[in-house]
Amino acid sequence: MLRKISISLMATAFVMTGYAQTEASPEQKPTTSEAAPEDDKPTTTISGSADTYYRYDFYKTKSNNFTSFTNSHNSIELGMASVKIDHKRGKVNMVADLGFGKRAQEFAYNDEGVVSAIKQLYVSYAPAEWIKFTAGSWATHLGYELVDPQLNRNYSMSYMFTNGPFTHTGLKADFTAGKHGFMLGVANPTDYRTAPEEGLNKKHFIGQYSIAFTENTKAYVNFVAGKAPDSSKANQIDLVLTTKISDKFSLGYNGTVANYKFKQANGNKYLASQNWWGSALYVNVDPVSWFGLTLRGEYFSDKDMIKVYSSEPKGGSIFATTLSANFKVNSFIIIPEFRVDNASENIFTDTNGSKKSTAGNFLLAAVYSF
Repeated sequence: MLRKISISLMATAFVMTGYAQTEASPEQKPTTSEAAPEDDKPTTTISGSADTYYRYDFYKTKSNNFTSFTNSHNSIELGMASVKIDHKRGKVNMVADLGFGKRAQEFAYNDEGVVSAIKQLYVSYAPAEWIKFTAGSWATHLGYELVDPQLNRNYSMSYMFTNGPFTHTGLKADFTAGKHGFMLGVANPTDYRTAPEEGLNKKHFIGQYSIAFTENTKAYVNFVAGKAPDSSKANQIDLVLTTKISDKFSLGYNGTVANYKFKQANGNKYLASQNWWGSALYVNVDPVSWFGLTLRGEYFSDKDMIKVYSSEPKGGSIFATTLSANFKVNSFIIIPEFRVDNASENIFTDTNGSKKSTAGNFLLAAVYSF
């Protein structure tokens, strides 16, 4: 009942504010001979990116990769060609963000055909400066890393990004009050642009609280909860911290924990709560404008065998260290990267087919954005 009431209230607010904006009195409506207000003139921004990479696994196998977008060995791979159209007129904004390639396919893994090329597609309406309503599909608010490679300092992705949500499709409202920000929304099950069949279509609640301690130091607390199509109950809470100490040094942090309750086989009762969690620190150093380094250290725990260890005899953890350089020439970035993953159990495979607890690789990526 509370879930239905929440959806009804948010939908009513969206419709009423839209009605108040469009149904102005005759005195307020401009005649055809009057010029449109300056802030009502339409503006369109087009941006995009393209990336490609080469990855060499030191054990000469791609089976040692457990994170998104870089599942290859000794091969030059296409990442994603992306184009984003951002159109705004007055208080209404439309975003169509499309991606083509393996990166986009993995990001939209629940979709088929042309729909899998949609990274984001939404319309926003801001009746006032402190509130904005959004309907459609958008990239998740959880996590530190983003799907677009030019927006990350490391090219390979973290375990937390890989195993967390990618997208949400639904309705949300953003509120701002000084240094504080709030977001509340209702969405389809995580990563479903088209909701599953009736009976499995359980809506999820999403939320975010943000605070700007200073201009350079910010914090975000993110949340998502609901019932998955497999009838399991899931929730994830996520913390992101960013701080810029100087023009040459900045830090980022991401910590997250996801909890699940699965149903018993052939029963309606739920098993005890299980979880996976992770924590990562990002250290960014930029000695000159054209060169920077980022060291990512991530600890990922999967003791309940939900994600990486789901096919293993026992659960465990992974500590992954990634060092990436960024060489910049205008909008072009070259990223050489070394990565070493240390697991508590033997989950990696060496050149001879033997199981190992450590694996490493070298990656070279090229990213252009406009």
